[in-house]
Amino acid sequence: MSLSSPRLDALMARGAEFLGTRHAIMAGAMSWVSERHLVAAISNAGGFGVIACGAMTPALLDAEIAGTKGLTDKPFGVNLITMHPDLDELIEVCARHQVGHVVLAGGLPPGGAIERIKASGAKVLCFAPALALAKKLIRSGVDALVIEGMEAGGHIGPVSTSVLAQEILPEVADKLPVFVAGGIGRGEAIAAYLEMGAAGVQLGTRFVCAVESIAHPNFKKAFIRASAREAVASVQIDPRLPVIPVRALKNASTELFTAKQREVAQALDEGRVEMAEAQLQIEHYWAGALRRAVIDGDVENGSLMAGQSVGMVTREEPATDIIAALVTEAETALTARG
Repeated sequence: MSLSSPRLDALMARGAEFLGTRHAIMAGAMSWVSERHLVAAISNAGGFGVIACGAMTPALLDAEIAGTKGLTDKPFGVNLITMHPDLDELIEVCARHQVGHVVLAGGLPPGGAIERIKASGAKVLCFAPALALAKKLIRSGVDALVIEGMEAGGHIGPVSTSVLAQEILPEVADKLPVFVAGGIGRGEAIAAYLEMGAAGVQLGTRFVCAVESIAHPNFKKAFIRASAREAVASVQIDPRLPVIPVRALKNASTELFTAKQREVAQALDEGRVEMAEAQLQIEHYWAGALRRAVIDGDVENGSLMAGQSVGMVTREEPATDIIAALVTEAETALTARG
């Protein structure tokens, strides 16, 4: 486990205490990648692993949490998608396992969700892509916020991390812990966001090529070879179908997604599906495309969701080494600033 300097410890104290970890470094939840092996490895290394529930059934999530507990006795969280049709049951699964932290992603939580999670004794974290939403979520009773910029991989908002941090941290960082995410690949950036008032950070892309990650060797190779400019955002083709853009490495599946949107938009036109069902179909498309790449290694037709920090992923290495490097870089940056 990596050690850190008193200055870095002081800046991370609030976030580390909130998470119950050595370092205030959360792992971004990545479908198919953030499963028991990677989650446990990150938590064992002093960070905070997060299971990506994604499209999992309650039974699958139940098994995944149990499996993670078998690999670590350290705290870890579970990321739930707010539009999941079985959200209530998934919340119950987390409560049964006494999961300490639940991260809600994919839009504003439905009524009662935050209260149900907190009733189990768990802390609730939500994503705030704008200041107005951050304030609304604070009023709803969330315990912490993640502000994630458009440099991130997977589903993204329209504003960059650096702008969100400047806009949101001065307004809300004194009210609750805020974790900054999106495009973070080195410790220097971590130090900067902590000095701006963040309680901690969240990184996803940087952990994809951890030795403990079950991602297919082809998937990892694609990350190691890619540069920042190859991680591009998907294009929305129909304004009536509010598809959240997804950032991924450009490949044949980029075109396939455009075709899928056309197909769903046409079904919407013809009244064959409702809006909620249309959005769910898009979500299921991504879950399937991501599985093809991460698990089957089809890096041409599967989805290679990656943040722009992918250019800083240069080799496969243990999670412990990744966290140790981030901590050392952050310390060096703080020392240099005096």
